[in-house]
Amino acid sequence: MAEITAALVKELRERTGEGMMDCKKALTKAGGDIEKAIDDMRASGAIKAAKKAGNIAAEGAIAVKVAEDGKSAVILEVNSQTDFLALQDDFKNFVNESLEKAFADQLTDAAPLIAAQETAREALVAKVGENVNIRRLARVEGDVVGAYLHGNKIGVVVVLNGGDADLAKDIAMHVAASNPEFLLPSEVSAEAIAREKAVFMSLNEDKIKGKPAEIVEKMVGGRIQKFLAEASLVEQAFVKDPEIKVGALAKKGGAEIVSFTRFQVGEGIEKPVDNFAEEVAAQLAASKQ
Repeated sequence: MAEITAALVKELRERTGEGMMDCKKALTKAGGDIEKAIDDMRASGAIKAAKKAGNIAAEGAIAVKVAEDGKSAVILEVNSQTDFLALQDDFKNFVNESLEKAFADQLTDAAPLIAAQETAREALVAKVGENVNIRRLARVEGDVVGAYLHGNKIGVVVVLNGGDADLAKDIAMHVAASNPEFLLPSEVSAEAIAREKAVFMSLNEDKIKGKPAEIVEKMVGGRIQKFLAEASLVEQAFVKDPEIKVGALAKKGGAEIVSFTRFQVGEGIEKPVDNFAEEVAAQLAASKQ
């Protein structure tokens, strides 16, 4: 059994919106397995949904550069401690310089970029008095590459076979808004499907009790199809025209979606939460000494 730490309880609370004690009880019952705890809470009707892991915010910016020929692109995340710094020219210049170097050197991993930009990073940190880090990058190549940047917080690059840059950008915009977990339904693991089926059966125990097996199987099948549609890009309703699915949109444009890469600032980074009241009280106490 995994240790039920305060951090684990906090994560479950953030993902479910339930109380601390309820989260602790659920984790204890699940042996410290947070995913099982969420499934158990859903099955009992305590929650209807849970936030995806990795939604704890950190500051910084996402930057994207697409080649002029539309055959490749680089997407980069650089983190700062505050959103204020992320909007300043010094930080923006560092991000742009890092992006240009990653693009020019055709880098596929953040490590060599971090090493190359360390002197510039240290100079920026010394100037602004705030920590700055290059976190991650990805380089993609393909027949048609398109990108969408939502402010400086979410960036997406999409690779198509066929189609054009405008179509790729539209699909990237959809990915930014809908955040699909998979490209195709076939990529959804059997384990994830089995878990969804178990949750559905628990939630609908009264409805399916006494029904013929074929009727129950049909009900379960409908839920699984909905789950696959929610989780996979090609089956999602296109945000700009819900009457058409994204896969069908690509096909209509003479294209096939090869891949997508989505970066959101701060995904998976746990940002310390300061207690402002305690901080003020500590400062007042220190001033009286």
